Amino acid sequence: MWSYRGEQRPAFAKQPGPGQESVWDYPRPPALVADARHITIAWQQIRVVDTRRAFRVLETASPPTFYFPPADVNQALLQAARGSSFCEWKGEARYWNLVGARDTLEAVAWSYSSPTPAFAAIAGWLAFYPHQLDCRVDQQPVRPQGGAYYGGWVTREIVGPWKGDPGTGSW
Repeated sequence: MWSYRGEQRPAFAKQPGPGQESVWDYPRPPALVADARHITIAWQQIRVVDTRRAFRVLETASPPTFYFPPADVNQALLQAARGSSFCEWKGEARYWNLVGARDTLEAVAWSYSSPTPAFAAIAGWLAFYPHQLDCRVDQQPVRPQGGAYYGGWVTREIVGPWKGDPGTGSW
């Protein structure tokens, strides 16, 4: 088992049951793991993503973030957004808006055009904040990770607690 800050899983972390993963067993630096489950994202009754070719980024204390190949994303809905951010592990991210007939979701997706070598497999792939979208993994609805900054996807096999929830600012 990987250890966090030289220790085992913290005492406050939930013990995973059969078929579950603890976010406290995820590594730092993060790992990139292929995921062949059926993943869909819908917005305003429109399919945004439909794939069985995702990658999950697994990082200590956070639910997984999913990345999708551009070919499996409805590109007609994407519009480049203003701004960028920097991840110490993946590099510089650019943001994307979803533009529909009725409204726009600003900076709801991001991608890395030139990620660090460890994350080269997701160059140009897109990740989505699940807060305002209907995201599903094998038809299971996804709950968003707490906090506006984080893009983790919470599914029933993930146990925490995780960053973004109340009381986690010191992690």
